Amino acid sequence: MNRLKICLLFSVLVVVAAFTNTNAQGGFGCEFDPNTSEWRAPDGGPCINTLITAVPFLRIIPDARAGALGDAGIATSADANSMHFNASKLVTAEQDMALSVTYTPWLKALGLQDVYMAYLSGYKKFGDLQAVGLSLRYFSLGEINFTDNQGTSLGTGNPNEFEISLAYSRKLSEKLSVAVAPKFIFSNLAPGQLVDGVEIKPGIAGGADFSLTFQTPIQFTANESNLRIGAAVSNLGTKISYTNSINKDFIPANLGIGAAWEFNFDEFNALTITTDINKLLVPTPCLNENANDPTLPNTCDVSGEPGIPDYREQSMFSGVLGSFGDAPGGFGEEIRELSYSLGLEYWYDKQFAVRAGYYTEHSTKGNRKFFTVGLGLKYNVFGLNFSYLVPTTNQRNPLDNTLRFSLLFDFAGGEFDEE
Repeated sequence: MNRLKICLLFSVLVVVAAFTNTNAQGGFGCEFDPNTSEWRAPDGGPCINTLITAVPFLRIIPDARAGALGDAGIATSADANSMHFNASKLVTAEQDMALSVTYTPWLKALGLQDVYMAYLSGYKKFGDLQAVGLSLRYFSLGEINFTDNQGTSLGTGNPNEFEISLAYSRKLSEKLSVAVAPKFIFSNLAPGQLVDGVEIKPGIAGGADFSLTFQTPIQFTANESNLRIGAAVSNLGTKISYTNSINKDFIPANLGIGAAWEFNFDEFNALTITTDINKLLVPTPCLNENANDPTLPNTCDVSGEPGIPDYREQSMFSGVLGSFGDAPGGFGEEIRELSYSLGLEYWYDKQFAVRAGYYTEHSTKGNRKFFTVGLGLKYNVFGLNFSYLVPTTNQRNPLDNTLRFSLLFDFAGGEFDEE
């Protein structure tokens, strides 16, 4: 894929977000059966109806440790990268202060060298009850050659996006901690370019993450074990627009629930089993029941501004609350909107780790399915994590056959915690 195709891809995403008209037939050729009140794909299977949001870079897993655990990280032990998954874990970290730097190549399998995500995060504890965290996520799309419909060059640009987040974490009891993490989001995809005569501008949004963690020791035979349960609502914030239009698009608000069970077999060997379940808290795209007959009214655009589907005109709060019951396919489709992560992490002598994981989502909601593997090394105040993604379907992933790595530093001068 050359840079022109990459440019067209992102331009299409912007145009779809800003100018979608729902008079077209919905869901990749899906048809509505009035006899059964069900949507079906041409082959008779469930209708593909993927959730679409602006600034999807906010949901890219930023660290190599979680990247090796099938993208699970809500309930794993605390480290500097907890800012992305669950900031309430920060106050439970064993070290007083830590910093992490992660570099993630993007679309490397296509030969692109300047498309990447960089993530810097860290935290500082104040006693046993409080901690603050800070993170910076930067996503570069490289140098893009912009062209019009006739292929005439419109110049070059360097699209980029970033997020800055600050977190406050506090223990409410020995077993329960909570956190809030406000954030600022900036998305600069095609500044100064025109789409259908409309100037594209940088998108700006604000939001926050809210999270909690409960952990307790569990007696498991003669071995020491610890159970940790976490929950986080991420990217709950304002809608975003790349034009002056009053119709804005949802950022990827997400509900995540995770659990991790840690087994310390002896002073040298430890194993963690972890799993996450995630659901985007955004409206499911409406499917026009009259799409095959343009003479009939559009069932997705019955109120508000003509030509803009009603689900896109919802407020942030109504979109989040309605996301649990707005799927055209009913409860079955709501369940299909869940994604699942499962990971295993083995530590030897708190210095060497082997990790593996699996991620899956339904074929009608993105169809991402992949295995992950990785390694972790720790020495004194320094840590290094690697991860590698192995796809299991024909669905292409931007991280196919890509090696990611994270550097971790403990400025408190003690040992790293067992991750």
